[in-house]
Amino acid sequence: MSVAAGSVDQKAGGPGTYAAHMRIVHVLQRVNFHDGGPPRAVVDLCGVQHGRGHQVTLLTTDTTDVPQAWATGGPDVCQVPKPSLPTGLFAPGQLRGARDVLAGADVVHCHAVWERMNAQVASMCRALGTPYVITLRGMLDDWCMAQGPTKKRLYLRVMGRRYLEGAAFVHCTAQGEADQSHQWFPKGTPRVIPNLIDLADYQTLPDPAEARAQWPLLEGDGPVLLFLSRIHEKKGIEHLVDALPALIEQHPNLQVMLAGTGDDAYVAALKQRADRVGVADRMHWLGHVGGSLKLSLYAAADVFVLPSSQENFGFVQFEAMACGTPCMTTTMVDTHHEVVASGGGIAVTQSADGIVDGLAPVLADAQVRTAMGQTGRAWVLEHLATDRVAGLIEAMYQDAADGRG
Repeated sequence: MSVAAGSVDQKAGGPGTYAAHMRIVHVLQRVNFHDGGPPRAVVDLCGVQHGRGHQVTLLTTDTTDVPQAWATGGPDVCQVPKPSLPTGLFAPGQLRGARDVLAGADVVHCHAVWERMNAQVASMCRALGTPYVITLRGMLDDWCMAQGPTKKRLYLRVMGRRYLEGAAFVHCTAQGEADQSHQWFPKGTPRVIPNLIDLADYQTLPDPAEARAQWPLLEGDGPVLLFLSRIHEKKGIEHLVDALPALIEQHPNLQVMLAGTGDDAYVAALKQRADRVGVADRMHWLGHVGGSLKLSLYAAADVFVLPSSQENFGFVQFEAMACGTPCMTTTMVDTHHEVVASGGGIAVTQSADGIVDGLAPVLADAQVRTAMGQTGRAWVLEHLATDRVAGLIEAMYQDAADGRG
């Protein structure tokens, strides 16, 4: 299934050719930003590809955070009913409305591993002769596979491996993800491409004034650490809590802003832990923060911190860096090499001592933070340039359509 080729702007860093005016279907079961990075990534990808002239359709059961602007000139949305079977599978006929959309596509792009919807859609694609690619979203990383391993291995044996190895390409967002994941689809073909970030809102450095007006604490003597992500035990916030007494001893006015929503039990446990170590008054829980206020909050912070146990990409790291804010990540994050190589961040061992030792030189010198922020921002705008990454993804689609997977 071949499509017309066009040229990529070489200044954008794309490959020599890309598939022009493709019919692309993205598959994500839930488009709800409270689920974390994947739905935001898919919305960005759909919007950018539509803007580059492709016919884009998003296939989903949940349209909660599909942009309203799409209704008057954006990607198409094909909403199907939620799966009716207790196993999370669709009953016969529930996906009937998606068949024509899949049959008319040049390529179908499935996002995630464990959703039964994706495996069923992929089965339909194989029957129709429509090529598909899969973005793993970190779900086959070692840490993730260690969580509930019996059920995951059973699912892979029953249908997941066929789903993965039937794809033209399995998209990994860092070499570290490919290295960990390929064992679960040994006959499949991984391709490493960074996640696409729509950087349109970052071309001008965000103004911290909006966030400072919302939270006057940001105008204090600081320094201010910012965590912004889904609140989940994977994120390792307890290690940050344990590091705070030593950090506060070095910086008596230090404050921590935590933006995000998630598991209530985990949040309660973190607050109890903060009480025990005497830092509860330094931790400020902001809830979900989005839009321009999110960008302003990034810009207002002194250091962005992501003490996570696992991230295949970690959008928030690169968003913070694009806002001129230095980033602290851990060596357990697949893209930590890129963060360090950019000059805009550091990678620490996931422990209280590791966080204290890593942050000490950064917090001690405002000039160091400024230089890191400038360097990291420049790196993101160049290496993760939207057109560059979009061109790489389009080249993957072209290879899939041409049967080169």
